[in-house]
Amino acid sequence: MSQRSRTRPDGSVTALSEAYDTALLDLDGVVYAGGEAIAYAVDSLLTAREGGMHLAYVTNNALRPPEAVAAHITALGVPTDASDVINSAQAVARLISEQVPAGSRVLVIGGQGLRVALRERGLEPVESADDDPAAVVQGYGGPDLAWGRFAEACYAIARGVPWFASNTDLTIPSARGIAPGNGSAVEVVRLATGAEPQVAGKPLPPMHKETILRTGARKPLVVGDRLDTDIEGAFNGGVDSLLVLTGVTDGAQLLAAPPEHRPTYVDRDLRGMLTGQPEVVEKDGGFSCGGWAASVRDDALALDGEGEPLDGLRALCAAAWTWAGDGTCTLDAGKALSRLGL
Repeated sequence: MSQRSRTRPDGSVTALSEAYDTALLDLDGVVYAGGEAIAYAVDSLLTAREGGMHLAYVTNNALRPPEAVAAHITALGVPTDASDVINSAQAVARLISEQVPAGSRVLVIGGQGLRVALRERGLEPVESADDDPAAVVQGYGGPDLAWGRFAEACYAIARGVPWFASNTDLTIPSARGIAPGNGSAVEVVRLATGAEPQVAGKPLPPMHKETILRTGARKPLVVGDRLDTDIEGAFNGGVDSLLVLTGVTDGAQLLAAPPEHRPTYVDRDLRGMLTGQPEVVEKDGGFSCGGWAASVRDDALALDGEGEPLDGLRALCAAAWTWAGDGTCTLDAGKALSRLGL
């Protein structure tokens, strides 16, 4: 089924780890949360890799260089090389290098990941607007990024220096809850300058380009927890996706997803990579999956039957997305979702 006309999750008789050559995995909310491995993630990743699937980790977080991210994943129990990590710092560094002369100075508003990525592309990171930068790049700098760094960006942008952002995720998960992400920091500079940055990270094409260049994937599967970055990024790249429900997306958000946010597959966690996916079947004016049947009745989503809750959610997706067509489903789904505990 075309991603652009998706009205139900796909089925697969083959385990996804066998049907796709490379998993392009998000990290926060998929592999770990608050730095700790999510349940079943480590065993699922090891099993998928033992079966021949290449694992690559694709993150919008530009704070840590690939070596640090790889060391973190390795410490969780999945041996990982730095070359298996692709971040938005690398994508934005390539984007900048295509627009400024080699060896140019770039004002960095962010963390070490940006500096490493810029040097990889032959660019020189600098710290002040007075260092004659050819570009400004902004990425997540951690909770202790000083307010004065935003001022440096504003001074350079006001002089006509082009502005780039690694990503515009408004929030980022932390051990204590949801914290402001780089997108919130970008808004500070946007409001102060009236300028618009060129953005590289998910869901935009520069990040997908960087990922494919670095992994050589021929038939990739994007695995993520966010509709507006992971799933939309897969949609923009024309590749399939698996949404796992271990991160920020809940059942209500999934049912209300517009076409660009509708995943190819839906599963509870990374164990979904190791199995086939059940087919959603159109039947009796509604849709069935497993022991569940979903339909639209009295301007609400209705759910009948019993069984695996995830099958009920898949059937509800088909009813909601078909009803919405190319728009967003606004049907009341509360009662149906309550039956599933989602």
